[in-house]
Amino acid sequence: MEEQIVFSHRSVLLDECIEALSIRPDGVYVDGTAGGAGHSSVIASHLGEGGKLLALDQDETAVRVASERLSRFGERTEVVHTNFCDLAQVCEARGIAHIDGLLLDLGVSSYQLDTAERGFSYRADAPLDMRMDASKPLTAKQIVNEYSEEALRRILFEYGEERFSSRIASNIIRARETAEIKTTGELVEIIKRSVPTHHGDGGHHPAMRTFQALRIEVNAELDVIAPAIKSAVSLLNPGGRIAIITFHSLEDRIVKQTFASLASGCTCPKSLPVCVCGNRPKIKLVNKKPILPSEEELKENPRSHSAKLRVAEKL
Repeated sequence: MEEQIVFSHRSVLLDECIEALSIRPDGVYVDGTAGGAGHSSVIASHLGEGGKLLALDQDETAVRVASERLSRFGERTEVVHTNFCDLAQVCEARGIAHIDGLLLDLGVSSYQLDTAERGFSYRADAPLDMRMDASKPLTAKQIVNEYSEEALRRILFEYGEERFSSRIASNIIRARETAEIKTTGELVEIIKRSVPTHHGDGGHHPAMRTFQALRIEVNAELDVIAPAIKSAVSLLNPGGRIAIITFHSLEDRIVKQTFASLASGCTCPKSLPVCVCGNRPKIKLVNKKPILPSEEELKENPRSHSAKLRVAEKL
């Protein structure tokens, strides 16, 4: 019963994702971020006996819950504990040469945010962890206590787009000289001392950007997006689709730029009168502008407010 509660939130842009994937009953599909199997369950329900769904997740708890929830579909579904960047190896190990669709729901899940002891949330005091895959060695605690001031400043500025990155990094260094920073609560207090009370950040919690930056660094979230897209495109059958949900500008920019590169094909300098590289477009954009949540969804699920869905189709 507890697992049902922690994974009970409504999947973001669910109807839009299912429509975007244009699911064939006998197709092979991959949900690269299975979570609580919200999207996965609906994808699987559209498949016939000849269809297959691979649901991937790097969070062991998500794998266990997704396995339970997808068990009713029998051999049509398989849940794998892995990062979606390993899609090619997962398919190769199963003798799958091509797929018909990939869904990625990027970022942190509601379950991870709501489980205080995971250390993702700045609203609960817990050990500084933030690992999506608990088997990985790097934690937020190590970053906060071992990274140089310059490295901390860079991470907070680049991954959190934090205007007060220098001040926060400096105060982290000063605080850890006295004692190791062990919990999210201790870090939040340092951040609050570093950020002006009225800093005009749209009413967001002063620690929001720092926690985002640390989470991205811990899980190398941005590093895997472009390679995963390129790998998936190489696996897609003609007409197969990739649907990707992002939740902040850094993710969305990478998806947008990678899609644009694969859709344009030619990499020659614009100064050349004709193409000499020979590259051809591999995909076409299904939606030029990102698909956003409906007003109804925004009311039902406030966490969907920053979600954007981009879709591409293999040529």
